[in-house]
This record gives sequence, C-alpha cells and structure tokens, in this order.
Amino acid sequence: MTELTIPDLAGKAVLITGASSGIGEALARGFAAQGALVGLHYNSNAEAAHAIARDIEAAGGSVVLVKADAASSEAMAEAVAHVAKTFGRLDGVINNAGSMIARVLYEEMTDAHYDKVMDVNARSVIATTQAAVPHLKREGGFVINTTSVAARTGGTAGSGVYGSSKAFVGAVTKGMALEFGKYHIRVNAVAPGVITTAFQDKYALPGQLDQV
Repeated sequence: MTELTIPDLAGKAVLITGASSGIGEALARGFAAQGALVGLHYNSNAEAAHAIARDIEAAGGSVVLVKADAASSEAMAEAVAHVAKTFGRLDGVINNAGSMIARVLYEEMTDAHYDKVMDVNARSVIATTQAAVPHLKREGGFVINTTSVAARTGGTAGSGVYGSSKAFVGAVTKGMALEFGKYHIRVNAVAPGVITTAFQDKYALPGQLDQV
C-alpha cells in the first residue's frame, strides 16, 4: 500500500485541540507524519500527551505541547499564542476538544452541567479560532471543527446537550466560513459517528460499540 503524502502540509504549523487521545491523537500523528509543525493541546491527560509527543519527535517530527482548559477562553488564547510564537507561524487550527462530561437527561439537567458542556464544546471553538485568526490571515490558513453525528440526530438518552452543542458548532462553522472567506481562510467541519476511541469507551451506551 502506498503511503499518503500531502506535500502542502510540510512546514505548516497546526494547533490541534484535544489531541491526547482518540481522533485528536490520530490527527496529531498524521499531520506530523506529513511534515507539519504540530501544536498538541491537552488538558488533564498529560502522560498520554507527552508519550505522543515523544513518538512524534522520535520519528523526526516537530511538536510543541500546550496544556490548557478548553472551557477557558483566556487559556485557549494563550495556547494559540504559544504555538504561534514557538513555530513563528500558525497556518491551521483543528478545534477537536470536546466532552459529554456525563450522560444527563434533559429532565435532570442543571445549569452547571449545561454550562460545562457548552463551554468545552462550543465556546472553545469561538475562543480558539478568534485568537488564531490574526495569524491565519497572513497566508490564508484553515480551520476545521469537529462536530458529531449527534448534531443531526439529537443524540441518545442523556447526550442531548452534547448533540446540541455540536449542532451549535456546525452553525458556527458556516458563519465563520462566510466571515473569514475574505481573508482566504477556509473553514470546514467534520461530523464523526461512533468510533472506537476512549471517548466512546466512556460514554457509549451498552452494545453501541458492537455496531462499529
């Protein structure tokens, strides 16, 4: 099998949020393999993040670790600034950080749970992208937002707010594409379904992963 080569990514600096496991980890490893300079964001999973970074460096890749709470706009702005300063540029952002926090039915919803889910999944996309735009303007960069199939289906029992937060991200993606097009910044979204990741191990309903 011929390995995929994307020469346009070589030397480009990309911040990937939520990159210590699952989809984010795969993206970090994949972009590094294509010669991209990877900003690997994590929050609580430091051991895994450092292990991924070591693997990337051992393979000859370039990576910088950035720890930040995705629920904090200030922290994410600092993460963007750190990656841009380290590499001297920032060409792309992949807003992949997200969490269900816990399965909570709408009839049992609390303000605290709602705010936490929305802050991590929705606010972080706006805050991170807003901080990145001045850098992305320079050569016409890109933004990729991770939504979810739950944005279309409404989610399953207890994941409704997660699904609605991802639907929000889908709408934000369209708005950003309209606003940032004049800067030659491309904005797109990807909506994964059920994938065998640590996220699904934690939150999937009984039997759900058997369908993958």
